[in-house]
Amino acid sequence: MNKTPPVRVNARAESWPIAGRFAISRGSKTQAEVVVVEISDGTYTGRGECVPYGRYGERVDGVLADIANIAPAFSGGLDRDGLRSAMPAGAARNALDCALWDLEAKRSGKPVFALAGLPPPRPLLTAYTISLAAPVDMARAAQAALQYPLLKVKLGADGDPARIAAVRKATPTAELIVDANEGWTAANIAGNFAACAAARVTLIEQPLPADDDALLKTIARPVPLCADESVHGIGSLAALAGKYDLVNIKLDKTGGLTEALVIADAASAMGFGLMTGSMVGTSLAMAPAMLLAQNARVVDLDGPLLLTKDRDNGLRYEGGMIFPPEPSLWG
Repeated sequence: MNKTPPVRVNARAESWPIAGRFAISRGSKTQAEVVVVEISDGTYTGRGECVPYGRYGERVDGVLADIANIAPAFSGGLDRDGLRSAMPAGAARNALDCALWDLEAKRSGKPVFALAGLPPPRPLLTAYTISLAAPVDMARAAQAALQYPLLKVKLGADGDPARIAAVRKATPTAELIVDANEGWTAANIAGNFAACAAARVTLIEQPLPADDDALLKTIARPVPLCADESVHGIGSLAALAGKYDLVNIKLDKTGGLTEALVIADAASAMGFGLMTGSMVGTSLAMAPAMLLAQNARVVDLDGPLLLTKDRDNGLRYEGGMIFPPEPSLWG
């Protein structure tokens, strides 16, 4: 019997400068703080990347500590299925899960899509993000992004009708989707919905706080809605019925590609459309999500486009199209 060689787990923090400033309703940042995991058996090394997110109580140092605590278990045989029960969903598990997929691909000589029983990935259209700012600044940013046919407009503050109107005027032909990041209220949601409808917005993400979105069951919804902060694991899906039309599945929320594929199947079976999103990270974080995104109605994997520089052997982007990763990057 062939014995699986012992593995070594290494994790490190990296900081990648953002081109300008990335701003949403909860704040802004100029650096993408990521954690990279490498799992090596001495011959092959698999890599994964996660982005700790303060919205869910995550910090870089905490994620590194969580990875260090579980690292010895991999030499004892912990695998991807075991990881799902050994660790809660979140950024740390995502990086480990994706590194295990990459390691398995390198050991077997088979791409991850084949190991997962999926068809070969094809190029996809990704949204490009316009950060929250004053209307004139958002219009200027939209004009600078005319090569992208799908724009994701960050809203979630007072004056949003003026913002979305300014972006639409600056980009008459682009498809617009909106992400309010839980920033709207019962008092302004109807007006914001109306402004989005007037601007021909085709999708609105998470208009209300995740713990206060019951109003969505009773209010008129002129634009399809997508749950983001309101959806995590399979157990969160049932409560979304009647409030949302799509769900945004992100690997950092689900705790990796393994769980994300399961949730995507469950959401589809329940009648939800799929969106595949991400935090702001490098191509190493986007590459596994490319497999998840193959069946998504909306793809938002523009993280590397928002950085001043991507990592070596990064994903190829052309005019809003994102191409599958090369094995030198992942999978």
